[in-house]
Amino acid sequence: METPFDIVLFGATSFVGKILTRRMAERHGFGNGKGDQGVGSDERPVRWAIAGRSKAKLDRLKDDLGPAAVNLPMVIADAGDEDSLNAMCEQARVVVSTVGPYALHGEPLVRACVENGTDYCDLTGEVQWIRRMIQLYEERAKVTGARIVHCCGFDSIPSDMGVWYLQQEAVARFGQPCQRVKMRVKAAKGGLSGGTVASLMNVIREAASNKALRKELANPFSLCPPDHRSVTRQPNVKAAEFDQDLESWVAPFLMAAINTRVVHRSNALLDARYGTEFQYDEAMITGRGIKGRGRALALAGAMAGFALATAVKPTRWALERFVLPEPGEGPDDNAQKKGFYDLRFIGTTEGGQSLTVKVTGQGDPGYGSTSRMLAQAAECLAFDVRADQAGGFWTPSSLMDGDLLKRLQENAKMTFEVLTA
Repeated sequence: METPFDIVLFGATSFVGKILTRRMAERHGFGNGKGDQGVGSDERPVRWAIAGRSKAKLDRLKDDLGPAAVNLPMVIADAGDEDSLNAMCEQARVVVSTVGPYALHGEPLVRACVENGTDYCDLTGEVQWIRRMIQLYEERAKVTGARIVHCCGFDSIPSDMGVWYLQQEAVARFGQPCQRVKMRVKAAKGGLSGGTVASLMNVIREAASNKALRKELANPFSLCPPDHRSVTRQPNVKAAEFDQDLESWVAPFLMAAINTRVVHRSNALLDARYGTEFQYDEAMITGRGIKGRGRALALAGAMAGFALATAVKPTRWALERFVLPEPGEGPDDNAQKKGFYDLRFIGTTEGGQSLTVKVTGQGDPGYGSTSRMLAQAAECLAFDVRADQAGGFWTPSSLMDGDLLKRLQENAKMTFEVLTA
């Protein structure tokens, strides 16, 4: 069914939403094909709109974009008003949501997309909420044809697509996938926004009072279908460790908790293409020798201290009140431009053959780069995914695979390359 819009950006006036809106404007203009690359796959201008609950804020956003944005379409929709959400979904092929914390505000929109058969993507990293959405709505999405894709930002496209790319290369070179893969953050520079902090703190609050949730969050297969399990113990870097393969010290990586779950779900949705006993973990490289060990201990200690402080209500309140950024705050334009990341994926086959892949991105990981990734995921959903592709809850790599990889390399300032084989 034809809709007025290819893509609707819900939450366009949020911190990330504003960045995403600018990306879309630079790339597609304002519905007139006058951006850098203003046409969709059917050789016509991409039809997109901004959406949110406040017309006044949307008007201010259009004013900030300049006179050319005067005709940019707006859709008024409130995360708590299901009628308005349904009306928005009826107008869009794809809805992109930046409205978090998703566990507090995200379910009504997911439900509306599922019921209307509208494709959806977001940048959540809230494992417990994703699992709940799968349990509640996946079967219905399969009926209506809605393709729901969470985690289309720094968590977890670089990890998910990095493993997918490595496995494609392993099969081409060795005739088999890598049974053991680890991702190591070689270098990264970026900041936190208030929205990200709010999502993180909400997960911590939920887990602090829910023992079953804490157990669920510790399960590396928590996002997989019930029948997808491995008897092989999954590695997990929880403290400073020496990595023999890299001959370097490593420390825990904050995003591993969501990235590893998404990668395992991809393997399950791809019919265990990576193997039934596939192992995956993530960590940060801190260097060799005494200095490297010291950095690893300091990072691990800082993460443990933060976890302890946020687990206790009074100190959690103090952090939120006096230390952490408020919703709507985040890295400025200069910081976003100067940000970057360099990730290494080291894979080993069952036969002992090894492969190393490098994935890089320009721009602050959580915002400058995430906005590009999210835009490309939305475009891939709108223009590249086959119309007859089944509905359900997918991951980026399991649904969009090579099409998304191509878009990331061409339009999101990301690189994927083999270093050693």
